[in-house]
Amino acid sequence: MNSIFGDRKTIFILLGPALLLYTGLKIVPVLWSFGLSFFEGNTLRGFEFVGWDNFAAFFADPAAIQSVKVSVGFAVVATIGQVTLGYLLALLYVFGLRRGSSLVRTIVFFPAILPTVAIALLFKSFVAVGQNQGPVNDIINFFGGESVEVLASTSGTMITAIAMTLWTSMGFYAILLYAGLLDIPDEVLESARIDGANGWQLVRYIVLPLSLPILMSSIIFSLNATLKVFDSLLALNNGGPGTSTAPLTLYMYRTAFEYAEYGYGSTIALVLTMLSLVFTLAIFKSSRKRVEE
Repeated sequence: MNSIFGDRKTIFILLGPALLLYTGLKIVPVLWSFGLSFFEGNTLRGFEFVGWDNFAAFFADPAAIQSVKVSVGFAVVATIGQVTLGYLLALLYVFGLRRGSSLVRTIVFFPAILPTVAIALLFKSFVAVGQNQGPVNDIINFFGGESVEVLASTSGTMITAIAMTLWTSMGFYAILLYAGLLDIPDEVLESARIDGANGWQLVRYIVLPLSLPILMSSIIFSLNATLKVFDSLLALNNGGPGTSTAPLTLYMYRTAFEYAEYGYGSTIALVLTMLSLVFTLAIFKSSRKRVEE
């Protein structure tokens, strides 16, 4: 085996096709998009080199700044909710249900495999008013209140979007964190119990520190996924009311494909990439400090 993997020709034959495919599908489009961010125009009217003007225009664009706020706010709230609920469910699977957790894990995970657009339409029907009024307003009416146009307000739309995201994804993060908790040695937990640690102390001083690597990975994964939210907010309320809940991905899509401003659209995509990178590096740095302490 060592002789096979020590042969450079063999390594190239084994890895070459995968690297070529990855380069063609990932690296080349990223470099192409980066190059386009220095130009203005489209394929019909041609391209004009504008240097850093697109970046200057982005930071002076109120709609772009609003979209950044929507994306970052949504990502932070959704990540806190996803990882917290996922971790609590994982603790329940390991320490509460144990052997009987298979059915619960399957049921809770099921929404993660459903189409995002279908889920958005489902939640949209939940809060609907009028002739096809949803159960949310039916409950409000039952207790004597008046029907509420939930999706007519920015806060109502974002709350619905967050609830939809948590319901969809908490099962996935529960499974991810559950796998990490299973790696904690039973001997360590049993020793802590013998020493008199109660449930909270066991989680606070044993389980949480030992599961920190998988927890940090979950946070990074969640932040990067929610920063790129697109289809759920588009299907839920088309970024409305107005453009108040339009994330950066939706603004980029409209700029590039509806208004055919490919250069400015590439600039927005590059800013989104940089946001993901900044958040990821910040979490890595924070976790490294924790380890060193």
